Amino acid sequence: MKDVKGLLLMDVDSTLIKEEVIDLLGQEAGLGLEIAEITDRAMNGLLDFQEALTERVNLLKGLPTSVFKQVYQQIHLQKGAKELVDLMHAKGFKVGVVSGGFHEIIDPLAQELKLDYVKANKLEVRGGYLTGLVAGQVVDKEVKYQCLLEWAKENDLELVDTIAVGDGANDLPMIQAAGIGVAFCAKSVVKAQAPYQINKADLMELIPLIEQRGLPKEEN
Repeated sequence: MKDVKGLLLMDVDSTLIKEEVIDLLGQEAGLGLEIAEITDRAMNGLLDFQEALTERVNLLKGLPTSVFKQVYQQIHLQKGAKELVDLMHAKGFKVGVVSGGFHEIIDPLAQELKLDYVKANKLEVRGGYLTGLVAGQVVDKEVKYQCLLEWAKENDLELVDTIAVGDGANDLPMIQAAGIGVAFCAKSVVKAQAPYQINKADLMELIPLIEQRGLPKEEN
């Protein structure tokens, strides 16, 4: 078995992708502005994430499951996303995502990028329609942090060998615990508490930062 050199863990919404999926779902429900306001307050740490998620998902009750395909067609990878994942894989890193968003949207994205790990929420469905509830455990800041610990341990890595990237308040515990913790185009509360920050919307901006910390430069 080839030794794993490190672990890169990223948030999805407004990090790996440009959009907030729950806001796009809200638009499909005709409640875009209302849901987007709750999202913004939660990401700024002004609302409890789990309560905010429960409130927003409840507003999606009655949407048909066909909405997932519609929303998937509306999302865009962040600039540099595929290049970053491919490069980190080439360097012997595992790459995963942890998201307060939804498996229904993230799984095909993860398959496309050949990600090693995916953890997200699932929306409860009954009779082809959303019930307005989250199925199972809610992925919050504590779950994101635990994923960092578990996946590092699974690959015999120390936390110093990990990189965590995100933009919202629920990303802070994993960002602060990782060897390289990065606030990416983040909310001010996250920038203030993260060890590193990148304010240009290009995930390849991570590479110089990682190389400074000892990742081998790409060979010609």
